[in-house]
Amino acid sequence: MNGIRLVGLATLGALSVVAAAQQSAAPGAAPDDAIRFGTQEVAYSVALSADGSKLAFVGPDANAGTVALVTDLKTAQISSVGRADGKPLNLRACDWSGTNRLVCTMTGVTKFNGVRVPVSRMLAVDASGGNVLQLGQGGDQARPRQFDGDIVDWQNGVDGMVLMSRHYIPVVGGRATARTTEGFGVDRMDTTTGKATEVEKPDTAAVRYISDGLGTIRIKTLTEKSSDGRLRGVNRHFYRKVGEREWQPLGVDHNEGVRMVPLAVDPTIDAAYVVQTLDGRLALYRIALDGSMKTELVFASKTVDVASVVRVGRAGRVIGFSYVTDRRMTQYFDPAYKAIARGLAQALPDLPLMHFVSASADEHLVLVRAASDSDPGRYYLFDRDRKSLTSLLQARPPLKGVKLSQVRTVDYAAADGTRIPAYLTLPPGVTDAKGLPAIVMPHGGPEARDEWGFDWLAQFYAQRGFAVLQPNFRGSAGYGDAWFAQNGFHGWKQSIGDVCDGARWLVKQGIADPAKLAAVGWSYGGYAVLQANVLDADLFKAVIAIAPVTDLAMLKAQAYHFTSYDLVADSIGSGPHVREGSPAQQADKFKAPVLMFHGTEDVNVDIQQSQKMDRALHAAGKSSELVTYQDLDHGLRSSTARTDMLRRSDAFLREHLKLQAASPAPP
Repeated sequence: MNGIRLVGLATLGALSVVAAAQQSAAPGAAPDDAIRFGTQEVAYSVALSADGSKLAFVGPDANAGTVALVTDLKTAQISSVGRADGKPLNLRACDWSGTNRLVCTMTGVTKFNGVRVPVSRMLAVDASGGNVLQLGQGGDQARPRQFDGDIVDWQNGVDGMVLMSRHYIPVVGGRATARTTEGFGVDRMDTTTGKATEVEKPDTAAVRYISDGLGTIRIKTLTEKSSDGRLRGVNRHFYRKVGEREWQPLGVDHNEGVRMVPLAVDPTIDAAYVVQTLDGRLALYRIALDGSMKTELVFASKTVDVASVVRVGRAGRVIGFSYVTDRRMTQYFDPAYKAIARGLAQALPDLPLMHFVSASADEHLVLVRAASDSDPGRYYLFDRDRKSLTSLLQARPPLKGVKLSQVRTVDYAAADGTRIPAYLTLPPGVTDAKGLPAIVMPHGGPEARDEWGFDWLAQFYAQRGFAVLQPNFRGSAGYGDAWFAQNGFHGWKQSIGDVCDGARWLVKQGIADPAKLAAVGWSYGGYAVLQANVLDADLFKAVIAIAPVTDLAMLKAQAYHFTSYDLVADSIGSGPHVREGSPAQQADKFKAPVLMFHGTEDVNVDIQQSQKMDRALHAAGKSSELVTYQDLDHGLRSSTARTDMLRRSDAFLREHLKLQAASPAPP
């Protein structure tokens, strides 16, 4: 498809106002780098209505709150759907269940019996903000409800009807009002009236349902539990033939061993798409759901896992799949979308990371997000009939006009000769780096990986003059079982060794000045940069850890109240490596000064982890500072907090690496 026309900028003013409100610079003052990069993306989610006339947005408010807005694409009129203050819930996404009706997801953190836990709630609301309905199970429940459920089929987007998975808990009361229903089921919900009709009976072992996008549940997943209710890491998948109610076995997913995860159902060919282990990596298969179980290998890489299928439209129609080598690669089944993707690539040659975000019911209008390593992303509306592309919104308006850094894919040799893939970000305009201050920044997880694209944290440090290396160390996900090995906790020596070897490579290449070498990490990355001091205390001259794990025994103990305890305990293991792999137990070995940041409502990594590290370092006579952010979770989703964190971290690095104070980049 050629000849796509890019038609004028139609920036959505209301969201630009929200973005401006997040910036904490004094009135009339030019924003500095900390504000530019610390300000969150304008939109967490964007959804196009079924008729293509309206867009629903959810994004950050001025501080730690969130806001939902609707804009009419014809009149440009903006209406407010609602706001949330994050105490404890915040809006995360809204999508269309009817012509003027939205279903919104809210998440947050609360305490059940003194234990901090994540919670989610779902509500339906008019596009004008009225007629708010809670969609979770009501009544006087026998115990607190952690999650409401999720939308498994959005239906036509006109009449307000959806298929919703729901968590049921027995309701107490008199004989006439008591209800004993318990488990995870599916209801057909009228999001305007709140009336629910049972589609799938609640099952205490059920954890997931997959629809065919046409209103029928075709796949169900049951999980195995121990006698005390702990997860065993074994999921059994079942399917139904067209027109039948009986469940038949589809496959089994083991936490250790052969993996098998259903991704979607394609009703046009009556088949399921699944990823399953092949030669130690996840490959994509197509399995017939007609009873024959005919299985076809769609794609397998010799180096990486298949990441996901690509879906579009209200029915979540499968149009292709993606995988990540050094960059994300997408292959399309659907010839029309293959042509669209090719045409968009020609129209937007500098924005190769293309994602179909949402579409009208007839898919004649498609919402597209395009980005690159040096562009945080932009939203466009593509009209397939007119072949026109309308620019709607920049993801990060404060970065407009700021020259950002390109990201290079590199690899380096670990101590045993294994080549470690990584990404290198240099200061803007620098092509031949010599003797720079440098940062090694391992990713979180460890069941994760970095990939090529825009990273606000790496870009901030590059803007401040640092070279930034992001290694996909052994223990990272996405490269198959052998690369994941024992994971980054049980096999910490190998993972942390790879991180340290990345720093040594920077020095050997002449990119980094060894006297100006630092490490920055978030979550597992925070653990990695702290534990690097245990392996080589002389390597890094300053360390910044955001929401880090610091004590593996404590991590196991803190999982005790959750059903995932056995899985967490198994991933960490037992033995001498638990103490040896805990930086809070090795504080006497530290030489580098440490700066930590942590949110008080973090349920991924409890703030006690940072507090213990801080106490241990002080007790050992080491340099440590812990900055806490009240009421924030693991992601520190507050522009104010992130701006503060960037300012403090920049000052900390300049002090301890003995760098001159840098002037803010010009706007």
